[in-house]
This record gives sequence, structure tokens and C-alpha cells, in this order.
Amino acid sequence: MTSDAAARSAVLSELGLDKQNRASMGRLLATGNIERATERPDGRMKAEIRIPPDELAWDPAVLVLPHGGDIDIALYNDDTNTHCALMPSNGGGRWIWLPVHSRGEVSINLDGPGCYWYSSNIGNDEGRGLFGAIVAMGEVPPDARLDRPAQPRPD
Repeated sequence: MTSDAAARSAVLSELGLDKQNRASMGRLLATGNIERATERPDGRMKAEIRIPPDELAWDPAVLVLPHGGDIDIALYNDDTNTHCALMPSNGGGRWIWLPVHSRGEVSINLDGPGCYWYSSNIGNDEGRGLFGAIVAMGEVPPDARLDRPAQPRPD
């Protein structure tokens, strides 16, 4: 196993994405990189996401937030094709146009833990499209939890 693959495997394990009920996220997006957002002193987060040339993929494919909240994301289209970004956000998603070799910035709010997807929704991009995930860590507040039996938790 290469060091990159070993590092990716360790992060997937740390995040609990390699266990039952969470493994599908790890399998689905494990072909791309996993990165963590940087938290500023005021609690706001920031990250960079790129579209590498000729890969039809986001880099990182999985962006991990230490908690829910506000995040500023710089998007870079290094590809020779035009793309866009459809990002999740409370109160409605954010959409940004990314012409060839351009940079854009989007601010989003994800107020709770969970797995959120992001994509490029123009064209078919070789039948798959560009898609990735934002994983916000943390616990759901007690008043927002579903009334259901306890679920398996990662060790």
C-alpha cells in the first residue's frame, strides 16, 4: 500500500467511514483526496477545492469540517473545460460558474453534523459528473435527534 493510500485509509477509519452504514461514503469517494477545512480563531472555516486538468473530479473529493457552521470555499477550475459548483447551504444551495482556468469563492452554512454532497451540474462529464462530499463532524443536539433505537457507533 502506498503512503498516500495508507494515509487515506487512516483518515477514513478515523472518521468512521470504513464501518457499516458509513462505508458507502468511503467506497464511493475513496478515489479522491480527503482534506480538512482550516478553522479561523472566530470559528469560521475555510478550504480550497480544485478541479484538476483532465480528471473530471474534485480535489478533495471529501472535505471534512470539524463542526457545522460557516465556511468560505475557494474553488479553482484548472481544467480546460468550463464547470460550475453547486454547493449545499442552509436556506438554499449556492451555485457558481467556473469558466476555464478561473477561481471563484463561495460562502456556505452547514449548521449541523452530517454528510452533504456537492457537484458540477452542467454537462454529463463522461456520464458520472463531478461530485464530492462535505462531512461536518459533531453530535446532533438532543432536541434534534430522531426518536428511534440506538444505532451502531464507530469504536
